[in-house]
Amino acid sequence: MLPTAQTPLDRAGESMAHHGNTPAAWTGVTIAMIGFVVGGVALMMTPVNMTVFWVAAVITVLALPVFAVMNKMGMGD
Repeated sequence: MLPTAQTPLDRAGESMAHHGNTPAAWTGVTIAMIGFVVGGVALMMTPVNMTVFWVAAVITVLALPVFAVMNKMGMGD
């Protein structure tokens, strides 16, 4: 089967049309991005606010279990 413009293929020849385009993936990435942005803002404050930084680190780490739970609930298919 030759790859077409509509369905890009990965190295195994499987379709990548829906790769990562799930509610679980979007939610996990959004939570992680919020954590990174809050952490970046905390590091730019004068003086550096380490409390906000560590809260942001926890938010970022929580993105993985949120993704895993949503994936198990069937939102990652």
